Order: sequence, then structure tokens, then C-alpha cells
Amino acid sequence: YTLLRHLQNMITGVTKGYRYYLKIIYTHFPTTVKVVGDEVQITNLIGEKVVRKAKISKGVKVTIKGEDIVVEGSDIEAVAQTASNIELASKIRGFDRRVFSDGIFLYKKEVIE
Repeated sequence: YTLLRHLQNMITGVTKGYRYYLKIIYTHFPTTVKVVGDEVQITNLIGEKVVRKAKISKGVKVTIKGEDIVVEGSDIEAVAQTASNIELASKIRGFDRRVFSDGIFLYKKEVIE
């Protein structure tokens, strides 16, 4: 089953492509996200002055439209890994998640039609 599914994902990726949507959420400090080279830079997350970085996998295109981040590509594993890298880079530790809901979260996955 696994080999068959990998082949189906590759065929779908080449013929159509994959797209993941992430949402930038902030309550206290406006978070800024930008694409620089092969990485996504996250600044001012919960007021931090340090720049957080997430690696973009090869063959993946990342665009930022307002509060949404769109990750597109033909390889589902690379697209999912890039989305995961962005989510993990924005993870905050040591704060009450009920109060500080800041971060970048995946909210939609789709096959490009």
C-alpha cells in the first residue's frame, strides 16, 4: 500500500500539484512574516526581537497574502515539510496558550485543480 500511495502522490503532484494554507495569528504584537531566499523569516512573534527562521524545501513556492501563507509544490512530502517547518518555527514555549494564541497554524490542505 505504501509504495502504491507514493506513486499516486507523485502522479497527482506532477499533473496537478499540492497547496497548503497557513494562518498568521497574533493577539498582542503584530507578527511580520517574509520570504528571504530559501527561508521564511518570522519577526516580532510575541514581541521577540530575534528573527525566527524556517527552511523552505527545494521545489516549493511560498507566498504570503496578508494573514495567509500559501505553500505550493509538486512533491507532497516537501510541501508538508515546509509547512511543518513554518509551524514549528513559530511555536511558543513557556506561555499560557489560553492567553497567548500567537503563532502560525495550518488550516487547509488541497490538491490544485
